[in-house]
Amino acid sequence: MTQPSALTSLSQANSDRKQNRLDRAIAKAQSALLQRQHPEGYWVFELEADCTIPAEYILMMHHMDEVDEILQARLANYLRAKQQEDGSWPLYTGGRGNLSCSVKAYYALKLAGDSPSAPHMQKAREFILSQGGAAKANVFTRILLAFFQQIPWRGIPFIPVEIMLLPRWFPFHLEKVAYWSRTVMVPLSILYSLKVKAKNPKNVDIRELFVTPPEQERGYFSHVRTPLGKFVLALERIGLKLEPWIPFRIRQRALEKALAWVTERLNGEDGLGGIFPAMVNAYEAMEALGIPPEDPRRQIAKQALKKLLLHRDHESYCQPCLSPVWDTGLSLLALQEVQRGEDDPKVAAAIDRALDWLVSKQLRDQPGDWQAKRPHLEGGGWAFQFNNSYYPDVDDTAVVAYSLLNSDRPEHREAALRAVRWIAGMQSKNGGWGAFDPDNTYYYLNQIPFADHGALLDPPEADVSARCVMLLSAAGKAVPYFREVAKRGLDFLWRQQEADGSWFGRWGSNYIYGTWSVLMGLEHYGVPKDDPRVLRAVAWLKSVQREDGGWGESNDSYEDRHNPSLRGRFHTSLACQTAWALLALMAAGETQSEAVQRGIDFLLRTQQEDGFWRDEYFNAPGFPRVFYLKYYGYDKFFPLWALARYRNETKRLC
Repeated sequence: MTQPSALTSLSQANSDRKQNRLDRAIAKAQSALLQRQHPEGYWVFELEADCTIPAEYILMMHHMDEVDEILQARLANYLRAKQQEDGSWPLYTGGRGNLSCSVKAYYALKLAGDSPSAPHMQKAREFILSQGGAAKANVFTRILLAFFQQIPWRGIPFIPVEIMLLPRWFPFHLEKVAYWSRTVMVPLSILYSLKVKAKNPKNVDIRELFVTPPEQERGYFSHVRTPLGKFVLALERIGLKLEPWIPFRIRQRALEKALAWVTERLNGEDGLGGIFPAMVNAYEAMEALGIPPEDPRRQIAKQALKKLLLHRDHESYCQPCLSPVWDTGLSLLALQEVQRGEDDPKVAAAIDRALDWLVSKQLRDQPGDWQAKRPHLEGGGWAFQFNNSYYPDVDDTAVVAYSLLNSDRPEHREAALRAVRWIAGMQSKNGGWGAFDPDNTYYYLNQIPFADHGALLDPPEADVSARCVMLLSAAGKAVPYFREVAKRGLDFLWRQQEADGSWFGRWGSNYIYGTWSVLMGLEHYGVPKDDPRVLRAVAWLKSVQREDGGWGESNDSYEDRHNPSLRGRFHTSLACQTAWALLALMAAGETQSEAVQRGIDFLLRTQQEDGFWRDEYFNAPGFPRVFYLKYYGYDKFFPLWALARYRNETKRLC
């Protein structure tokens, strides 16, 4: 019989082997992440969206008659590679075919020279027609088709530039919609009001994609079904008929105001709003207003678009924006967790460089649209992109400020406390936080025909609010007022919990991300681990763990938000989602649970030779059900963060 001392020795040996394996995995991931740091101190990883963005880049080149044949060929290669077996293009890897995305991809490929009789084009056309044809595409797709004279102007919403002159008390005002809606709509209203026609030098059409000839189509707004929506549509159609009677002086004044608005926010080589759709509209609007190609405004707008291009092998794609502040903030949190368990001078130096870079990017006294709601609040936020001074991001600011609070350097802590004050001032009346604006809850605006995408607004969400609670709770140890603000945020989070114990993830896929975000916030606030609501969240996370020990969730859970069976489910585990679940469980006191042990084993087993992990699938929504993203940094810093926390927690518990 084996003696107890022998069993103890065997157990210790196994424990030592696992510890050594964990240490090696952390060292490899840490080294790989440090190698990706830019000399200036930041990290920035690829940010890939669906095929609408590269397709729109090709369409933009033909709209402006500025076709770069080599770039067009590379973009077309990317589009062809993403087509699915049924001929469609999805909004995320493995998703079902999307009509609007498929219409844009088809048109872009036809403009690039692909024959409609080619097998892949025939399959795409069959899919599009099976979905009702191009007339049933979403509003943004139909607007593009109107510019290319493929559908009549009556087939798109009424977007007169006179929206620039509406008073704040009017039911619709720019300040009542989200920042992304503002930056897209203002230049779009210029294009609409001037009834712009794309140059389309090869005169390529897509009439073959319509079930009914577009000029005879009467169902462009068949998606409007609610009584309020139909009422608003009727008013809008009346406005459309009255448009010719708008006095020239008023239209001219509105056009001038719109151009001034865009010019103030051009944002250098980072572009209007830092996002591709707004940047494209701004570039085309300048041409429509007669601004010559040599004008600095137009040149820099064009350069901003080129800056989004990413080239690899024989193909290219266009990113929707760049994410250096977000990537840097999250990389820092992972490395700071590593440093809690060891004192590595290289890691410490990398952290200091990153924090210094972030402090240099803090938005303090710059004008911003958020000031319309908070005119007396001092600035202190960070944008998502390299530069986007009008639109600091609450979520990014909470992450960055938290990482700065972990520093002992006075200049870092001063920047952090300024950000904490800004975050506290950006709280909405219901206790939560939106991504860019407080109290952006004018839900009736989702009934206007332009808003068929359901993403016109920026209301408070659980994931953003949870990170604000996390930050304010940390700052509240020294300043009690911040803890009071955090308490209101906590009450908001409790109201957002689903019946099964999970939380919705607005900015990451999906309920695993939302539940991780909230449990981290609850831990920092000091909510007891045995709170029934915490236990319910823990039980839900354990219930969706996969057999291989990992976690995975498809973006399908956004497509049918009210179907609990889709939450936290996928046919495969992803490293980033496994890391979120592990961080959530450890925040809830589950470090020694079997679920956490199995999850850690999954990460150790799936780490690649280069120190990173490889997730194939998209991991975030830009806008649920409309636009999805793949953050290429998520499978690099999140698993490192989870492994480092596990090591630190197990040492603490020993």
